[in-house]
Amino acid sequence: MPDHANHGANAQAWDGPREILFLPPADRRRQQWIGVRMAPDDPGIAEKTGFGAVKPFAELRSAVEKLADIFPNFYTILPYPKELGGYPHEKEWTGWLAQAAPQAKLNDVRAAIGAMRQKKSPGEIAFLAKAVDASVDAHLEAMKTMRPGLYEYQVAAKMVYVHSMEGCEAEAYAPIVGAGFNSTSLHYDQLSRKIGDGDIVVLDVGAQFSGYAADITRTLPANGKFTPRQREIYEIVLGAQNAAIAALKPGMTLARKAPNSLWQIAYDYINSHGKDKEGRSLGPYFIHGLGHHIGLDVHDAGDPSRPLEPGMVVTIEPGIYIPEENLGVRIEDDFLVTETGYKMLSEKLPRSVEEIEKIMAPFQKERSKGKEAAP
Repeated sequence: MPDHANHGANAQAWDGPREILFLPPADRRRQQWIGVRMAPDDPGIAEKTGFGAVKPFAELRSAVEKLADIFPNFYTILPYPKELGGYPHEKEWTGWLAQAAPQAKLNDVRAAIGAMRQKKSPGEIAFLAKAVDASVDAHLEAMKTMRPGLYEYQVAAKMVYVHSMEGCEAEAYAPIVGAGFNSTSLHYDQLSRKIGDGDIVVLDVGAQFSGYAADITRTLPANGKFTPRQREIYEIVLGAQNAAIAALKPGMTLARKAPNSLWQIAYDYINSHGKDKEGRSLGPYFIHGLGHHIGLDVHDAGDPSRPLEPGMVVTIEPGIYIPEENLGVRIEDDFLVTETGYKMLSEKLPRSVEEIEKIMAPFQKERSKGKEAAP
């Protein structure tokens, strides 16, 4: 509800709290099956939930009717105009609301909430940092685990294990581990291929901590050593990422076409460095956007054309995908936009060819010794 200074229509004032959470009553029998759930009469429930007040769900209608007599505008999630009208519960809710408060105008809240979500609070940034740190550790473990002969799902399982051990409740999205040709598929998630010697492997895996999503990608040589061609393409992608990072600051955008476009900086770098096997520029092989907001969703609410502001958290992730060479490379990191530039949240995870090969080398040697000693 608006604050107390806003008396709404008819000079009536709302004398209740600004926010109310309505919860169903405790069902002790059901809890024997599904576990304990919060109930409106739990001691200290308002403090636990962070809401101004918590009331029984049965009181929702009377509260809505009272509010409708004071405030002419209600904001909710209106059914989508496409995709069959959105989720069924959205239609049911707006239908119920129209019945309970026929005099109120229903407005779609998504645009306003989406704009608010783009700038993160200190608490949100702390959750994102935890998700990023767990993701960094998982990627480091993948560098130590990676070897020819493993299946993609085995590498993903190791990373998921690290997330769980660090307190993450889930992955931010289905893990992507793509070897060889699969490295050229952006959202490949079948994880069924056996990793071959000489394969390049794209690992796009991020953790979710307290509802907040990290999104990190690294590209590794399966045997610990980039081939000359893999290294060439990798270093072009890394150069494009570095060029975009150097320009990352408030006022820049993630839009493709704008004077202050970070995407254009990365694209121009890729297009002016290296060639495909036919001698053509590599720009057309950069087939997606440069980045996106992260938060409560891995592709969080955010218009790419909106200039970046302090408090926003975004990814920078250029890539080159050449299916005819079974060669895909993507490097992705997470950044907090600050007053003067940025803070790289995933800075602890190495990006250079030399650093990656150095981390992988001792583990590759250990596995080679094991093979030689095997009967």
